[in-house]
Amino acid sequence: MKQRSERREGADGLPLEVYHFECEGEPKGLLTIAHGMGEHALRYRALAERFTDAGWCVLAHDQRGHGKSLVPGAPLGHMADEDAWRKAIDDLLGLIKHQAAENPGLPHVLLGHSMGSFMVQQAIYEEPGCVDAAVLSASNGKPPALAHAGRVLARVERVRLGRRRASALLNKMSFGKFNDSFEPARTPFDWLSREEAEVDAYIEDPLCGFDISVQSWVDMLDALGPLSRVSNQRRIPRKQPLFILAGSRDPVGDFGVGVQRLAASYRSAGLEAVELKLYEGGRHEMLHETNRAEVMDDMVAFAQRVAVAKRES
Repeated sequence: MKQRSERREGADGLPLEVYHFECEGEPKGLLTIAHGMGEHALRYRALAERFTDAGWCVLAHDQRGHGKSLVPGAPLGHMADEDAWRKAIDDLLGLIKHQAAENPGLPHVLLGHSMGSFMVQQAIYEEPGCVDAAVLSASNGKPPALAHAGRVLARVERVRLGRRRASALLNKMSFGKFNDSFEPARTPFDWLSREEAEVDAYIEDPLCGFDISVQSWVDMLDALGPLSRVSNQRRIPRKQPLFILAGSRDPVGDFGVGVQRLAASYRSAGLEAVELKLYEGGRHEMLHETNRAEVMDDMVAFAQRVAVAKRES
């Protein structure tokens, strides 16, 4: 696998760190990755290697406020002073178009994990047909009632702390109970994976585990509601394949219940190619779980089916 990085301008001119993972020979397809909150793109290198071995080219970027894509003068976790979510979506759509333009005609799969999965949910209805298929990892559907309280609290915290600082209250409201089901817990991040070495690597990584800024929370929480509107979901091409995967013990997906609701909502909206797989006992980061090889194999197999269908269409 060949790996290279470049700086590309985001929606507002912010320099984004973009990683290209290239296969040997002529590529069979394209994978674009949108990572989750409080992490960075290089955590997906093992998945990229699995895809490049299968003949696919992979692009992943450090989301704004993450990794090396930092807002000047702002701490890690601050995505923008205003319209942070909108800018992150536009960053992603711009990179999708860039990758497709460099490799015209190839099947294109978009993968989003956790926060990135919600971005993917929005991208595929805002730009119908921008990719041939999508994978939603560790996602969820309609926000719970608590999300409305979070929107109110985020605005209160913005007055108290300003736009760029992180809020311990927001972080506690969002993630405070995630470890409860895994007590007695070894670390505060046991909810991520059963694989202790992977949890330790996350904790030891200086580019992981941070809180996002108050403004980033305001904009993200405002964006979640429209994702589950039937009118928006119906904009997605009916036959576009969608693979939803999660661990059965992932608190972000309500331990499987929210993920099942998400799949059902897409099917009710008319999508005809929705696949759902729950990995028994898996937690939040299935790509860093004890059975991650199985998960990667399933992702590659899904992408290969997409490529075959595109050739035959």
